[in-house]
Amino acid sequence: MSSSPIEATGWPDRARVLSGAGLAVLSMCCVQFGAALSQSATQTLGALHATAWRLVFAAALLSLWRRPALPRLSGGAWRVLLGLGLAMAGMLGSFFAAILTLPQGLAVAINLLGPLLLAWRTDKGPRRGWWPSLALAGILALARHGERWTADPVGLAWALLGAACWAAYIALLRRAGDLCRGNDGVALALPVAALLALPVCLAGGLPDAGALPRLAGLSLLMPVLPYLLELAALRRMSAASFGVLMSLEPAVAVLAGAALLGQTPGPLQLAGLAMVTAASLGALAES
Repeated sequence: MSSSPIEATGWPDRARVLSGAGLAVLSMCCVQFGAALSQSATQTLGALHATAWRLVFAAALLSLWRRPALPRLSGGAWRVLLGLGLAMAGMLGSFFAAILTLPQGLAVAINLLGPLLLAWRTDKGPRRGWWPSLALAGILALARHGERWTADPVGLAWALLGAACWAAYIALLRRAGDLCRGNDGVALALPVAALLALPVCLAGGLPDAGALPRLAGLSLLMPVLPYLLELAALRRMSAASFGVLMSLEPAVAVLAGAALLGQTPGPLQLAGLAMVTAASLGALAES
């Protein structure tokens, strides 16, 4: 019996979505395992200095793949790109500073508060207040290991700054999408972030010769490869489906921390991880 036209095209569509999901998961793995592998470089150079060099290398590597022609943008558009570049730099720098003293899964969970609260602002659903409360309960559970707290004030401050930068990044990315052609907003914002980071590179001095190739490789893992993988994933699946998958990032962070940093979660932390993921999924479903 021959297949109907719908049946004949269903499998290619499903395969396309599944391949997009695979790319999204691979992007999360690049981010979180790349972050875990960056610990030694971050401790040696300092979070801000190491992040600044990563942004410079990332902009150089990305320019080899995509070099958007400089459009004739208004002053307002360039201000949006400046803000977007600053948010990108803030996201990376604050995250790497946070995971110096916080477990990686906890830092990512706190970072998720940014997009979660952004979704909460536009949420009109009957469970509007549930999701931030559930996320906060999950973060408290993640911060507790046995009889001690795993969080410190400095790490928490950096993680909360990362959450604010992530929320600003999302808001400015939408605005840049309205002002720039296609995906040129991010492609233009990353060099802006690198230019903003350049004074930090110069102030901190040139790392030793052995550290430079390592920083270049780490910048490929994060943020260059995730950017390329996420663009490819979004061509294969809807933004809503992509957002659902990205809610799994705290779980990937916990896995990376356990595998590479010895940050084995306890039962309470696993319960907290489930709560944070559920809160993110719930807020996304109602936004």
